[in-house]
Amino acid sequence: MDVTEVILHQHAEQRRMFAMIEEWPRDDEAGLDALWKRLEILLEVHADAEERFFYPELVRLGTGGGDAPSAQEEVEDAIKDHNEIRDGIRAVRRCEAGSDKWYAAVLETNVANSDHMAEEERQDLTDFRHHASLTLRHDLAVQFLRYESQHWARGVKPVDKDPEEFVEEHEA
Repeated sequence: MDVTEVILHQHAEQRRMFAMIEEWPRDDEAGLDALWKRLEILLEVHADAEERFFYPELVRLGTGGGDAPSAQEEVEDAIKDHNEIRDGIRAVRRCEAGSDKWYAAVLETNVANSDHMAEEERQDLTDFRHHASLTLRHDLAVQFLRYESQHWARGVKPVDKDPEEFVEEHEA
């Protein structure tokens, strides 16, 4: 197991679930609501697990991957992205499933999440693969998956974080 592979696999699942919502019959509000709740839990638990296990180690070990100047910038941007995804999730919750406003909020969340995943795959995961040992990557995968398994049924409480404070806390 490798935490970067776990993250990539979950990104694929997130993309698949957004696609399912796009293809689902628009008049099946109960089905749309159920799909969204499953995706919401996946997004929230995934982001929380990254913030607990992956990003602290990236701040400690990384130097900047892809087009990122530093690991600190990568992580600040990722935390900001997670906050934007949480904003989108909150917007979806305020709408009736299947309504035009609901679809607009789902699309907003999809765009924020897609942008985040692309950047994370190009920068953060690349940087981590270059600097983390295989043992650390395995150990983080175990912690990440254990945490997600424990929180899959109910999710986690979404909590926005200050990107700069997050990096400062984990640099020490």
